[in-house]
Amino acid sequence: MLSSADREVVAAQIGRDPHPGAEVVSRCHLDLPVVMRVPPILPDGSPFPTLYWLSCPLTRTRIGRLESGGGVRRMEGKASADPRFADALARAGEDYRRERDALVPEGAARAPTGGVGGAEGGVKCLHAHYAHTRAGGDNPVGRLVAEWVEPLDCAEPCVTQGAINPDWVNRP
Repeated sequence: MLSSADREVVAAQIGRDPHPGAEVVSRCHLDLPVVMRVPPILPDGSPFPTLYWLSCPLTRTRIGRLESGGGVRRMEGKASADPRFADALARAGEDYRRERDALVPEGAARAPTGGVGGAEGGVKCLHAHYAHTRAGGDNPVGRLVAEWVEPLDCAEPCVTQGAINPDWVNRP
């Protein structure tokens, strides 16, 4: 569960309250949340396929630029052209599902489907693959994305006093 301080930071980072039961699984060098693990079943019983949720605004911006520049298409192309990469991607999806499914409460009416970020195969969202890697998953897409977006080198914290810090600069 998020501490009240982490809940306040994450709410400022993502612009809304985080899902109940979320917990921080990765932090930046300023000790702020980067990735949360979200329960696979929300309080209303809805399945939630995205086990790892990226909250850090710097990484969300950097990865958004990769995606808008065709990053998902390039990763799909790499998987099509490189059988070892495709196999590693498939294993990452299986590991993700196994980890998420182990957290589904017994008797849940519906369980989430799909692999990383809910994808039934391939690459759906670079944010989700990076979050999986940042949370400790062995994900080849997430590792490549990490090479492009790290270091997370903010000089100022992105959130102070429960709001985005006006002195924080969201660098490319």
